[in-house]
Amino acid sequence: MAEREPATESAEMRPPGKRAPKADPDAGQPAGSLPRRLSVWSTSAVLIGSTIGSGIFRVPSIAADQGGSLGAVAALWVTGAVLTLFGALTVAELAALFPRPGGIYVYLKEAFGPIPAFLFGWTRLLVVQPALLGGIALIFAAYSATFIPLSERQIRGIAVAAILMVGGANYRSLSWGAAIQNVSTVAKVLALVGLASVIFLLGDPEAGAFGDPVRLETARWGSFGVALIAVLWAYDGWADATYVAGEVRDPERSLPRALVGGFAVVVFVYLLLNAAYLFVLPLEEMARSELVAADAASVVLGGAGAAVVAGLVLLSTFGALNGTMMSGPRVFFALGQDGLFFRRIGAVHPTGKTPHVAILLATTLGVAYVSVRSFEELAETFILGLWPFFMLAVWAVFRLRRTRPDLVRPYRTWGYPVVPFLFLLVSGAMLLNALLAQPLSTLYSFGVIASGFPVYWVWKRKSRP
Repeated sequence: MAEREPATESAEMRPPGKRAPKADPDAGQPAGSLPRRLSVWSTSAVLIGSTIGSGIFRVPSIAADQGGSLGAVAALWVTGAVLTLFGALTVAELAALFPRPGGIYVYLKEAFGPIPAFLFGWTRLLVVQPALLGGIALIFAAYSATFIPLSERQIRGIAVAAILMVGGANYRSLSWGAAIQNVSTVAKVLALVGLASVIFLLGDPEAGAFGDPVRLETARWGSFGVALIAVLWAYDGWADATYVAGEVRDPERSLPRALVGGFAVVVFVYLLLNAAYLFVLPLEEMARSELVAADAASVVLGGAGAAVVAGLVLLSTFGALNGTMMSGPRVFFALGQDGLFFRRIGAVHPTGKTPHVAILLATTLGVAYVSVRSFEELAETFILGLWPFFMLAVWAVFRLRRTRPDLVRPYRTWGYPVVPFLFLLVSGAMLLNALLAQPLSTLYSFGVIASGFPVYWVWKRKSRP
């Protein structure tokens, strides 16, 4: 006679007053994987917090300078929003299809093989991740000097401390990192919407650019394309939610919602703030301003405006720093797990269940960047280094629908094939314009990508049995 399975405790068998045992969130997870503990809101907070950093406080001046007219400035921000939204709508199909750590890295590997995936991870490791962490931390530290006098060495010390703080929180547990991200994101969005509301309530519309006729004019369309790169840098962060896909609960439904919903919040905040800046500042003054948010706030709040904006920058950059620390190391973790990098990088902490070695690597690189470099706007390097991979990820939707039509797709790209095709068309035109208008920085970005080829071949030969 076969043995009977031991009975599970039902509600009838449970003694009165005794609660049902809590379900183990890690039950059913393969060994060596990251547990799924992120809600759709926390995933959206990663996207929102990583995207809204320092860009909205500096890029509007570039857009005003290169755009040259109120209509061109509006067109820049709307074009950047639509282009990025098309990318998010398309990548959402891949996020629901392959909900694993690494995001874009995973999609490139599934569609095109290990070489493009490795090149993406290499570019993220060599350029993007340390530059983002170090750069955001330096902006955070520099604005701290608004409230207390700081020397250059002290500013670097605060930047290092900020990286170590968010690195330590995320090393300890995903819950700590998510808690920081949720609180900072809510506070950031409410504060920025509040600032825009105060400017609209107290500002004089006759003094700003809204008094000028709306014309879609620009001195050179090449300058428009260069300014679009800066605008896209401000929108960069929309793909960060895909990097934590392996830790999202119910990913088939949650990831598309987080990508589209989170980016909609970003677009709303950006367009509202730009409208507020233009409400009180003439376009020429906005183009000359290095601290456009502070100048706009000073118009309605006087001397206190600069302190208010400095506080907002501190809040915004700290949330972006934590979001970058939550998302970026997952790419290194995926590289390690696939054997395309040191396998130790793909280790999971035995108690915290975090990719602790990958987080430690990202923290070390960010601190090293702060220690040896000063931060200037590197929008072109960030965007031009990443955008070819974003284009490949969008192209992957076409390729996988043709080569693997049998895959169950919980979410299908809205507007397919028009939406992904327009993304590829405009992105290709932007990269071509960047190559013609700024060949050195563009070739530098492509050179960083190309430097990954010999590294990949050496690594494969070294790791071959």
